[in-house]
Amino acid sequence: MLSDVTTPQDLDDRFRETLAALPAAQRRRDPADPVTDDAPLTGARLLELFDAQVTSRQLDLAGRWLRSFGEGFYTIGSAGHEGNAAVAAALRPTDPALLHYRSGAFYCVRAAQAAADTAPTDTPDAEPATDRQRATDGQQPADRQQPADRQQADHGQAGDRDQADRGQAVDRDQAVDGKSATDRGQAIDGKPATDAEPAGSAPLAGGFAPYAEAARDVLRGMVASSQEPIAGGRHKVFGRADLNVVPTTSTIASHLPRAVGMGLAVERLRRLDSAGRRTGTEARVGSGAGAAHAPWPSDAIVVCSFGDASVNHASATAAFNTAGWYDHAGLRIPVLFVCEDNGLGISVRSPHGWVEATLRARPGIRYFSADGADPVQTYAVATEAAAWVRRHRRPGVLHLRTVRLMGHAGADAESAYRSAAELAEDLARDPVVATARLLVDAGVASGEELLGRYDETGWQVRRLAEEVLGEPKLASAADVVAALAPRRPVRVARAVADAAARASGPGAAAREEAFGGKPPELAGPLTLAQSINAALADGLLDHPQMAVFGEDVAAKGGVYGVTKGLRDRFGAARVFDTLLDETSVLGLGLGAGLAGMLPVPEIQYLAYLHNAEDQLRGEAATMQFFSRGAFRNPMVVRVAGLAYQEGFGGHFHNDNSVAVLRDVPGLVVAVPARPDDAAPMLRTCLASAAVDGSVCVFLEPIALYHTRDLYADGDGEWLAGYPEPGAWVAGHVPVGRARVYQVGSADDLTIITFGNGVRMSLRAAAVLAEEGVGTRVVDLRWLAPLPVADIIRESSATGRVLVVDETRRSGGVGEGVIAALVDAGYVGAARRVAGVDSFVPLGPAARQVLVSAEAITDGARTLLAR
Repeated sequence: MLSDVTTPQDLDDRFRETLAALPAAQRRRDPADPVTDDAPLTGARLLELFDAQVTSRQLDLAGRWLRSFGEGFYTIGSAGHEGNAAVAAALRPTDPALLHYRSGAFYCVRAAQAAADTAPTDTPDAEPATDRQRATDGQQPADRQQPADRQQADHGQAGDRDQADRGQAVDRDQAVDGKSATDRGQAIDGKPATDAEPAGSAPLAGGFAPYAEAARDVLRGMVASSQEPIAGGRHKVFGRADLNVVPTTSTIASHLPRAVGMGLAVERLRRLDSAGRRTGTEARVGSGAGAAHAPWPSDAIVVCSFGDASVNHASATAAFNTAGWYDHAGLRIPVLFVCEDNGLGISVRSPHGWVEATLRARPGIRYFSADGADPVQTYAVATEAAAWVRRHRRPGVLHLRTVRLMGHAGADAESAYRSAAELAEDLARDPVVATARLLVDAGVASGEELLGRYDETGWQVRRLAEEVLGEPKLASAADVVAALAPRRPVRVARAVADAAARASGPGAAAREEAFGGKPPELAGPLTLAQSINAALADGLLDHPQMAVFGEDVAAKGGVYGVTKGLRDRFGAARVFDTLLDETSVLGLGLGAGLAGMLPVPEIQYLAYLHNAEDQLRGEAATMQFFSRGAFRNPMVVRVAGLAYQEGFGGHFHNDNSVAVLRDVPGLVVAVPARPDDAAPMLRTCLASAAVDGSVCVFLEPIALYHTRDLYADGDGEWLAGYPEPGAWVAGHVPVGRARVYQVGSADDLTIITFGNGVRMSLRAAAVLAEEGVGTRVVDLRWLAPLPVADIIRESSATGRVLVVDETRRSGGVGEGVIAALVDAGYVGAARRVAGVDSFVPLGPAARQVLVSAEAITDGARTLLAR
């Protein structure tokens, strides 16, 4: 039995002793009755929550048992947090949830809810749910809502909330989730769910059966089984697409900004429903390839849980602030934050009262509080909170007071930083014991019967644990990375072709109207900024769910005018300004993409991205990896960056740090240097996001935004025409393909570069041509993935390679290019010209650390002299 596992607090022994000592009730209460006279939970429902809590507890013990002989790889458990089972019961299974890692009981309840909702209705033992049975949060269906004058005012206090808002009117003989408790208590493999029967009554329903599938999921995660349903053995997470549980690997609340973005997107799509612009859940993200459907009902709310220590993290602060900021501005975000407060962040205590004071002080966020050791109160308050958020479409926070049992993880010796008295106090507030005591006091079950259910669940969990031990693991690097970032270039090319066909066919009139009768292909040669602006407009026309947002992008049209006029043409719902916080800007994009939109957030300067880069690394790039593609967050992040701004900036506005982007697995990093590359590359990124769910960074060289000339003032050689839709297919630029310029004979030297280096290298090549040197200038265009095949081919053609890297020698792009050459067995000569390992200083001093055309020319001559 799993009970043989010794825990630091001997939790199992304590649980057994407590249940054995519980006195029998004076009379048996009908399980169909409320567990107490005024409780919103029936005895049968509370018994089901007890079974979910027990399943979670036994899973924690199983994790330590598996670890004891080297077959388990995750021991952070949910013991002490099992009160979140009641939170799950107060929500609908269609409400998307991003869960804290102590959410075992929540996950079990959610799995049972979803199974009940999808149970066949044409069999005698699965009756259709009534109106009251459908609403798991106590709300009535839309056609039976209470009159408006009974609704809770936004500023009302808890004592003034009406009964409907609290959702406590529960039918006494209501079946759980539309299915009777007896129906849900089926045996596993022919073994009864429990062999403990109360005298003179039918067997108590429920047991382990409704939670068996969830338990198997969790165990598979613990042993890194490749058959685990969400991450496939890549990590132990709570997640499953059919349960609307979005996987998150965060321990520090980095998923909260995404939750806010999801709430904003859900509400936006709901409003589109009301306007009749989409039907049901079939909102198209794109008109052609990559079209997707809105994944959640229009009245869904987003729930995200986290620990008390995370309240102090910048990501959580950003999420609370953004939710409150938008609420203050009048925009609705239906998000329920759930703070599970056990008073500890590993060994660091949260000061007494700090979490409550912090959460209560958040403007625009309604505060709710409950004791996680009291399942009736937790369910009532969670129901109230969920109903309030659902009705008012505004953010709320449920502060759930919990305890932490068995330490932070398996290796955590709490006695090193907690007193025996503290540990005993937490044990006295064991939420599973509290639920058991309530059931016994109500006469629903005896302590002996509940202990029998506990042991039966332990036996079943042990059996499942032994089964999953033999399941295969990920056995090759190819298996591991298969879900990381799928690339389907043929489909992406087809999506671009379809967009071109729509723009020149059925969408031609709308396109002409959007451009004021003068489409960009008729406007003459454009700058880089103008070309990006036109491509964004074409993207907004072709992708109805595309949105462009960021600091100053709407009213101002961007600091450099790149988004000028887009808000006027497409409206404030699709082109809008955000608050000044990069974490929140990216979080909005992450959530919007997950909800079915095609977000194009802008980070105003590359230097500002470093404030929020974990939203790309830890959240965006990992989503498909940890969900095997079941969830994805397509997005194209526009970033103004690199150096060479004359007369402006310093290191914040001339940042050449791109190593952090190239280091993120699966991230696409595009750097358009010329106007005639910018538009097709942006179209490729949009198509790749829509088709493959790609996360793309579109890094725009600031110094080239308005550049017009190449060789001499007034030559206009850096301008280019905008292609008409009929030319988009021929001009398509696939991800990871370079562009080659040939100067002179192009036989003597290959210069490999990108961004500002392209213009400088072409100028240097012109000087070398006058000396009789023929040069190939290779514009990488894509920093991730690097165009390795093009690099090898063009380098081998001359046998002399000069890598011009405007970033830095250490960690710069040039290191990757040289490594690609070495890996391919290149035997020719190679040399680098790169920026100095320094921040970019202000004024003329910048020239001392940045690459110049003269330095490129000198480097080429040195290489040729070998």
